[in-house]
Parts: sequence; structure tokens; C-alpha cells
Amino acid sequence: MAIFVNENTKVIVQGLTGGQGRFHGLRNRAYGTQVVGGVTPGKSGQDVEGIPVFDSVKDAVSATGADASFIAVPPKAASAAILEAAAAGVRFVVCITEGIPAQDEARVYNTLVRDYPNTRLLGPNCPGIISPGKCNIGITAGEIAELPSAKGPNVGIVSRSGTLTYQALYELKQKGIGVSTCVGIGGDPVPGTNFIDCLREFQADPETHAIIMIGEIGGSAEEEAAEFIKANVTKPMSAYIAGVTAPAGKKMGHAGAIVSGGKGTAQGKMDALRAAGVRVGLNPTEAGELMAEIVKGL
Repeated sequence: MAIFVNENTKVIVQGLTGGQGRFHGLRNRAYGTQVVGGVTPGKSGQDVEGIPVFDSVKDAVSATGADASFIAVPPKAASAAILEAAAAGVRFVVCITEGIPAQDEARVYNTLVRDYPNTRLLGPNCPGIISPGKCNIGITAGEIAELPSAKGPNVGIVSRSGTLTYQALYELKQKGIGVSTCVGIGGDPVPGTNFIDCLREFQADPETHAIIMIGEIGGSAEEEAAEFIKANVTKPMSAYIAGVTAPAGKKMGHAGAIVSGGKGTAQGKMDALRAAGVRVGLNPTEAGELMAEIVKGL
């Protein structure tokens, strides 16, 4: 098994005819993902290397049976694209777009919760999701992900940082440790899917035997995750929190990565996770080494 996406997931790419949508959409297809269509208003009837293009998500879903969407459009069009996918009944939406205003993200998130509870949004400003050997939606390089084994143990990964998502995958690949699913939730202030959502799914997934969590400074998501772990997660975990040396009040890369009012510090997050029984590394490699130790004991 895997979480959120698998070999049966059918994907459309909103923005397939654009440079980024084309590049990553074709890479996803080359990995083995069922990329069944694209959406660009006004370009119905065209195709991108055999992938048919439709004017609307509704038309694409009707023609292909797609149940997931990969959104690769500019910030000004992203909010409408997300809601269009939800209105068409798409159950899983991955949006890699960065630079969407936080108030727009909040509006879209609350609209999804209120009007489209059956649609899950991953992102915005995220690398996407990969269930190795089954499905890759987004910008993650499939070759750095170790396939899960039938006997296991396999590890689930959830990360706020895109780059550290890739490093976590590669740290495990170098050690020959299989990955069930790797989810990059993104670092914006209002993510569609959060740590707790992923931890809940990993806890329920029989193919996931341990979990790596990659967090960073800013906000309270990691502390909230620690409380959830303490009460609900029985699978062993390792973690890394980025931003130990970040100065207070300065945004570090992600819109949500800012320490303010003494809250959101790396140390506070590490302390909370350790108190929940998570083994916390001081750098990404150490988090991978801790996971290797955990896997040996399973």
C-alpha cells in the first residue's frame, strides 16, 4: 500500500502546455504515473506528446476518469485552478506554485473545507508526492527514491522543506531503505495538508513501518504534530528541524519559516518532538542514520 496516491491514480496536469507543466508532467509520466490529460483553456484538441489537452478540468475528468490533478500554473491563476479541480470532483490536488498570497491560500483552504470536503489539497509551494514505483506527482526526481519492499520495513516521509524532502529520500536510498510514500507538504503559512494529516495516514498504512518527519522554524505545526504523535502514533520516528541558527524576525526561505515573539524556534520544536518519543537528529544525515538504526530493530 501507500498513502494518498498509488499505481491506480489517474492524473491530469493543469498547465500542461506551459514550460513547467510540460517538463514535470512528462517526467511524471516517464516515471510510470498515469498522466491521462492536461488542462489549458482554449487549447482543447491539442496534445503534449500524446497527452490530450482539454479546456476545463470538468471535461478532462469526464473524458479520462482522472482523480488527481497536478497544478503548475502562475500564482495569479493557482487559486482558481485549485477550486476548479475541486468543483470537478478531483479527490487529490497537488499545487507546486509558490508566491500565492497567504490570504488567497486561507480563502481556498476554507472554501475546500466548507464546500469540497472530499478534495485534499497538497501544497501550495510544495515538491509534491511520490509513492515509489507507483506514482509521482510534482517535481521530485523519482530516481532518488528507494522502492518499498514486500517484506519491509519501509519508511514514510513527511517534510515542510522541498530540498530536505529530496535529501531524506536520498539518505534512505543510500542505506537501501524502502519508502512507502514521501509527502512534501510545503512551507507556506496555510498548507492544504499538514503533518498531522500525513502522520494519521502513515499510522494506518500497513506498508509503512517507521516515519521520518522534517520540520523547520516558524509556526506551531511541529509542536501540534508532537502532541498528536504522543497520543496517536505507535510507529517509531526520527526527525530533523531546520533553522537552528536562524535569527529571530527574519524570514528564512519559506513564507512560514519565521521566528516571531519567541515562538516557532527550532529548539522548542525539537524539545516537543523528543518529549513525544521521536529521535531527533541535529542534521538531515543524522536523522537518516537514526532511522537506519530504527529499521535494524524492526
